[in-house]
Amino acid sequence: MLNLEELLLGFSTLVLVSIFIARISNNLGVPVLLLFLGVGMMAGSEGPGNIAFDDTGLAQSIGICSLIFILFSGGLATHWNIVKPVLWPSLSLATLGVALTAGTVAIFANLVFNVPLLISLLLGSIVASTDAAAVFSIIGARNIKIKGKITPLLELESGSNDPMAVFLTIALIELIKVPEVSFLRLSLQFVMEMGIGLAMGLGLGKSIVFIINRLKIPIEGLYQVFVFAGAFFVYASTNLLHGSGFLAVYVAGMVVGNNNIVHKKNVFRFFDGMAWVAQIVMFLTLGLLVYPSHILTNFKTELSISLFLIIIARPLGVFISLMPFKFSIKEKIFISWVGLRGAVPIILATFPMLAGIYEAQWIFNVVFFIVITSALLQGWTIPFALDLLKLKDTYTPFITSPTEFNHLDEVDRVRINMIVPDNATFNNQSIVSIKALQGCLIITVKRGDTYFVPSGGTILKSGDYLQALVSQSKVEELKSILEVSQ
Repeated sequence: MLNLEELLLGFSTLVLVSIFIARISNNLGVPVLLLFLGVGMMAGSEGPGNIAFDDTGLAQSIGICSLIFILFSGGLATHWNIVKPVLWPSLSLATLGVALTAGTVAIFANLVFNVPLLISLLLGSIVASTDAAAVFSIIGARNIKIKGKITPLLELESGSNDPMAVFLTIALIELIKVPEVSFLRLSLQFVMEMGIGLAMGLGLGKSIVFIINRLKIPIEGLYQVFVFAGAFFVYASTNLLHGSGFLAVYVAGMVVGNNNIVHKKNVFRFFDGMAWVAQIVMFLTLGLLVYPSHILTNFKTELSISLFLIIIARPLGVFISLMPFKFSIKEKIFISWVGLRGAVPIILATFPMLAGIYEAQWIFNVVFFIVITSALLQGWTIPFALDLLKLKDTYTPFITSPTEFNHLDEVDRVRINMIVPDNATFNNQSIVSIKALQGCLIITVKRGDTYFVPSGGTILKSGDYLQALVSQSKVEELKSILEVSQ
C-alpha cells in the first residue's frame, strides 16, 4: 500500500502533466478532456503508470462533486441579459432535443444490433447530453467569434441539458429493474424534480447573495469558502427533497453571478480555478477507471453507434427542437456538429454498473468510445465547420487584454473593445485630437501582437484594437464610427 507521500507525489505529478498538456491542446485544437482522459489511461493499469483502479463508486462520487463545481462555475459565468433572448430555444434543445437524441440512438441500436429496447434507451439517455465547455475551449483558444446567437444558445443548453440526461438515465435504470413502473409516475417525477430543482436554485441562490452581502467577515478568503459551501449545500439539499440537484446548482450559480456581491471578482477567480481542478481530477479518475483493451472489443458496433449519434441523432434532435425558432439551416447544422460529448456521459455510464445492470460494462465501453470519437472527429473540425458555413464573425473585435477590470452595475462606466476600421476618418490622428473619443479612458491598445498603454499623443492606425472605459450613454455613439463589442 502506498504511503501518503507517494500518493501526493503521484497525484500532483498527474495534475501537473495534465496542465502542461492542456497548454499543448490549445495549439492542436483538441478538447482538453481528451488529453486529460489520455493521461489517466496512461497512468492506469494497462498503461506505463500501472495504477490499478476499479472503484466505480468512488469514481462516480468524484465525478458528481466535480460537476457541482463545473456547473456552479458555468452558472456564475452565464450573463442573463445575453442568454435571455435564447432561453426558450435552449430549453427546447435541453429537453426535447435530449429526448429525441436518446430515442433515435435507442432505435438504431435496437434495430441494427438487436440490443434490448430498454438497454438501448438507457444507452441513448446516457450519451444524449452535450459538453459546450469542450467546444468553447477550442473556440476560445483560437480567439474565434461566432455570428448570431449560437454562443449563448450552446452555453445555456450545456448547463441545462445535464439534468434531463440524469433523469432519463435514472428512470431507465428503474424501469429495467422494476418493469411495472408506470409512464405517468415517471412523468410526474420528472416535473417534480425539475420544478423543485428550479425553485431551490432560485431561492438558495438569492439566499447566498443576501447573506454574503451582510456577513461583514474581516477575513476575505472566507467569502469564497462561504460560496463554496453554498454550492454543495444547494446540491445536497435539493437532492434530499427529490429535486434535480444539478439544475439547482446551475441556476443558483446564475443567480449569484448576475447579482452584485462583495469580493465578486475573487469569488469568480476561485470557482474558475476550482472548476479546472475539478475537470482535471474528474477526467484523470475516469481515465484510470477504463481498460483501453476492453474499449475496442466491439469496435464496429461502437463506431457505428458513435457515427450515427453524430451524423443522424444529434442533428435530428436539433432540427426538430429548434423548428419553432428563427435559426438558419447553417446555424442548425453548426449547432448539430458542435454537440460534443464530455464527462457527463462517462459519469452516467457508472450508474448502471453500480445498479448491477447486466449490460453495464458494455454500455460503459460504448459510451467511452463515443466520447473519444466525438472529441477527435468533431473537436478538431469546429474551426473548419465555422469557415465552411461562414458563421465566423470577422467583424466583431475580439480582444484579450492583460488589463483586468470588473465594473459594478451601479457605476456609469463600462469596458468596451473597439477596432479602428480601414475607412475611419481619424486614421493617423492622435487620441487627444479625436473628438469622438473625448471622455473615454483608453486603457490599452493592441497593435499586431503588441500591447501598450497609450497617451493622448498616441497616433491611432487602421486595425488598432482599443480597450476603453466609457460612459454607457456613449456606447451607441461609438458604435456608429467604430466596431464595438462589450
